[in-house]
Amino acid sequence: MESRTTAPAAATSGATVTAGPDEITGRLADQLIRLSRRLHRSQRDLMEPLGVTPAQGRLLRALAHYDEPPRMADLAQRLGVVPRAVTTLVDALEAQELVRRVPDPANRRVIRIEVTEAGGAALLELRRVRRAAAAELLAPLDDGQRAALTALLAALDEGTD
Repeated sequence: MESRTTAPAAATSGATVTAGPDEITGRLADQLIRLSRRLHRSQRDLMEPLGVTPAQGRLLRALAHYDEPPRMADLAQRLGVVPRAVTTLVDALEAQELVRRVPDPANRRVIRIEVTEAGGAALLELRRVRRAAAAELLAPLDDGQRAALTALLAALDEGTD
């Protein structure tokens, strides 16, 4: 895919230069970062009335992927953070009664984290908020453009966790 752009110096002479792959890749990286930040800001703003931070929301979403309540160490590994960070997040979510610590039935020394009924409701609301933020960001695109973008992002996402 070749892109044509007019360089500042060439603009006065009317000459057109071709953007190289490195320039295109750099612009694409900048665009992706800006869009990611916009999406994150929008989600954060929509989550604020729920009393859940983006990090807490991420932990709740991670909990939803387990068949049985995980250990904090499992959560830390899944989220790519240190266990102490998970403890802080769990403490805050527990204070809001969105999660609870439960003993492992096979080993009393092990504590597992499970989502409460209120936490399940919060998860549903978080999903709604994430979709609303994405809909806002994607509003300028028509259905065909959204489908094309989805296919392109899926190709980039293939083979990642």
